[in-house]
Amino acid sequence: MLIARSRIRKLIPHAGVMCLLDAALSWDAERICCTASSHRDPDNPLRRDGRLAAVCGIEYAAQAMALHGALTALEGRQVAAGLLASVRDLVCNVGYLHDVDRDLVIEAARLLGDGSRVIYEFRVTDGSNELISGRAAVVLDAG
Repeated sequence: MLIARSRIRKLIPHAGVMCLLDAALSWDAERICCTASSHRDPDNPLRRDGRLAAVCGIEYAAQAMALHGALTALEGRQVAAGLLASVRDLVCNVGYLHDVDRDLVIEAARLLGDGSRVIYEFRVTDGSNELISGRAAVVLDAG
C-alpha cells in the first residue's frame, strides 16, 4: 500500500521541508520501506556548505521509524512520541548523499521493543548500493 507525502506529513511531527520522505512503498507490523528525493534538493535543511553528509541518512531512517510507529499505532497501538537515543554499528559507504543521483530507499525493521523503547535496524540505499546502515534505539514517551 503506497502512502504519499501528503499523508506522511500528517502522521509524523516533521513539518515543512523537514519532512524528508516522499512515500512509503510498503510496511507491515515489523518493517517499512520508504523513498526520498530530498537529498538532491539544494535547499535541504540538513545541508551544510552545499553538502549533505552521509550521516544525515540517520534522519531519513528516523523519519521512516516515526512513520512506522504512526502506522502501526493506527492498527490499534497507542501513538507515542519518540526520541532517537542512540545509533550503533553505523556504516557509511559514501561520504555524501547529495551526490547520489537516484532516489534513496530507506528500510527500517523493528528488532524489539516494549512500551518505552524500540530498537530498529536500518539501511539507506540508492536501490542497488547500500549507502549507510546501522541500528537505532528510540525512547518512547508513554504519556
